[in-house]
Amino acid sequence: MSYETILSQNNGNVAIITMNRPERLNAWTFKMGGELRAAIEAANADDDVDAIVLTGAGRGFCAGADIEDVFKAQSEGEDVTEGGGAGNWVQMVRGSKPIVAAVNGAAIGLGVTQILPMDYIVASEAAKLSVRFVKMGLVPELASSNFLAKRVGFGQASELMLTGKIVTAGEALAIGMVDKVTPADDLLDAACEVARAMGSNARSALLQIKKLLTENISETDLNVVQKREGEALVECYASPEHREAIAAFLEKREPDFKSARGAS
Repeated sequence: MSYETILSQNNGNVAIITMNRPERLNAWTFKMGGELRAAIEAANADDDVDAIVLTGAGRGFCAGADIEDVFKAQSEGEDVTEGGGAGNWVQMVRGSKPIVAAVNGAAIGLGVTQILPMDYIVASEAAKLSVRFVKMGLVPELASSNFLAKRVGFGQASELMLTGKIVTAGEALAIGMVDKVTPADDLLDAACEVARAMGSNARSALLQIKKLLTENISETDLNVVQKREGEALVECYASPEHREAIAAFLEKREPDFKSARGAS
């Protein structure tokens, strides 16, 4: 499938999706949102793809929503929704195969909030991040007031969102806003390595674990937490991938989860 604002290609069993408006620091538009959604859905439907990496072209990762094409046009009453946007982005990301962000440069506003629900965030040493919605007279979205606080804590999230400050990759790592920092030349390799390590496991279990993390991270009733885990375990026990894992252990070999899924 061809796209206008993104690129998508497979590197082995990892789909690499690249936001591709480098002249605008990959600023987000509704068309880009729709194309990102389509590319992720295509990767999730491809059994040869185990995981996904999202990155940006050029020197920026994503400068947030395009001020001219989205905010200015929207304020002047223009229809800016061509492409349909990303739909329920958070639900899609949390229900996806493992998805890793590779932040190659500036990540501002939506450039940050779209990656907070992802499974792992790797940043280049050159990256800078800011949730500066307040500077535009706006509030954050994509459940970021939940995800950012979960990642960095209430006080840090408050400072980041109420001041709109910019942090370096090293500062972001220190507070837990990103999970790893690498030299720029190593960024994609590092992100793909993490993505492959996640995606090589039993897909049924991966999706159940992502669901449990999503539902249980804010759950205060431990009985509910355990009930959800128990229900997920029942499903996993019945999966062909679990049976393959048992057989592989007994036969002293690596499990072949893809063949197990195909035989079900």
